[in-house]
Order: sequence, then structure tokens, then C-alpha cells
Amino acid sequence: MLNPLVLQERASLRERFTQAKPFRHVVIDDFLDADFARRLLAEFPSFEQGNSAGDDGRHGGKSTVERVRALGPAYAELDTTIRRRDFLDVVGEITGIEHLLYDPFYLGGGTHENRHGQTLHAHIDFNYHPSERWHRRLNLIVYLNPRWEAEWGGNIEFFRDPYEDGYPAVSVVPTFNRCVIFETTENSWHGFDKIRLPADSAQLSRKSVALYFYTKTRPAHEIAGRHTTHYVNRQLDEQRFRAGHVLSDADIAELREAVGNRDNQLRYLYQENARLLQATDAGAWGMLSYLLKRFYVRYKR
Repeated sequence: MLNPLVLQERASLRERFTQAKPFRHVVIDDFLDADFARRLLAEFPSFEQGNSAGDDGRHGGKSTVERVRALGPAYAELDTTIRRRDFLDVVGEITGIEHLLYDPFYLGGGTHENRHGQTLHAHIDFNYHPSERWHRRLNLIVYLNPRWEAEWGGNIEFFRDPYEDGYPAVSVVPTFNRCVIFETTENSWHGFDKIRLPADSAQLSRKSVALYFYTKTRPAHEIAGRHTTHYVNRQLDEQRFRAGHVLSDADIAELREAVGNRDNQLRYLYQENARLLQATDAGAWGMLSYLLKRFYVRYKR
């Protein structure tokens, strides 16, 4: 399944991975055997076949399929290969992370398709497997876009600190059969910029296959409490949004989008907080929690 050159160049790929900034990663062109990559593209599911519902339950411009094995022979072969120990060991040699585990559920992974207008804000990923006691260690993404230009957006971006930096430290165009492997830690901030397809290419979409790998342990200094995916909205362009600058229609649209994104994120977080409180109030533990809080309030008074 792999391009033989990948196997031959494992040592140099590991050096590139280790030295990369702002966190460890490597970009590998022609990652898969060319014929196999074309088979994956030919069997890529339609947008309607996938799940396009977002965290808020509404359908949008992103569609995913986690049950990849049912998509066709090429995806069945992909699934068979990535669970093999020799494949996992090759990825381990490139990244220096041993004893990698394959996720048979493809939770969050599988095929990803994004349409015009979609973006992915900088984020760090959930750090533990949702159902197993495994540490999330690596993302491996293979892009399947025969036609793609950097100015169309959708470029995967790596940030040093998205709370402070308005621009990514690294930007990679998602061209066909290009693979990006990067570690997942509390500092591996990544996303992609807004897809802006030209009118003559509006029928295209950004296609990729995302594979996530885990280990049963990880270095003690990297361990953090369990958390979900943590998003940070993109910073405003300081070159445009400054004193004396006259806002254009595009500037106003961007500001409205930024405010809307912030409001939606706050609404979602408040809803999650309410659900957590309601779950806490339910059952025997909920009653005990209520009594303890009541005792504490009365004691304080």
C-alpha cells in the first residue's frame, strides 16, 4: 500500500519529524502507492453518504464516514493494512513513538470532505480515546485532491499559540497523495483556513482520510487530565483591523462571522454546562451533591 520510497527514507523522515516546529510533524509527498491512492479517490463516498451534522446537530459543509471498511475494496485493504504490526512499526520508526495502537472504531477519523466556505479553527484534539484508556498520540492524514491551489484555502495550519498568534507557523497545501503526520499533545494546535473555491471550480471539495493512533502509556510530562477538543477562534488580521483603516464589505463580513463564531461557541458551552448540571442533579449522587451544596451555603451564611 505504501510507496516503497517511504520505507527506504524512514531515517530521514524521522529526523524531519523530530526537528519540525512548532511541534513535531512531517509532510510526505507520494505517501501511498499511486494506483492505490487513485483507488481510494475512486471509492471516496459521496457527501450525502456521510455524516454532515455538527456539534450543534445542524447539517453543514463537512461530511465524515467512520465505517471505512464498507466503502469498497480499497478501503477494506487500507483498514487491513493499518492494523498490522509492521505498518504500525513503520509509523513508529518515523515518529519515534513505539507500541502504537490502531483505532478500530475510527472515532473522529475516517473519510473527511469539506465544501466551499468551510474552515477549521485552531484546536488541540481530545487526549484520550473516548471508550478506551488509551492516550492519543498521532494524527495521520492523507489528502485526495487532484486539483488544489494554496489560494483556495483548506491548507492545514500549525500554530505555536493561537491565543497570541494571528498567523500559523506552518501552512501545507492538501494536494493529492500528500500525507501529514503530527503528534497530538497539549500544544499541537492545528486547523485549516477557510475554503474559497473559484467559480470555475466550485464543484470541488477538500477530501482526506484521517487516521488516529494511540498508546497505552505516554511520557509523564505530557500527561494531562482528560478533555475534549479545545478550539480557539482565529485572530483578526492586525494589518487590516487597525486604527485608521476603512472597513470594506469583506472586512465587515469577516467581523460578523468572527462574532457569530464566538456567540455560537459560547452558546454551545453554556448548553454543555447546563447538561452537566442536570446530569449531576439526577439520581442518588445528584441528591447527595444537592444536600452537600445546601449544607455548605448554610454553613457559609
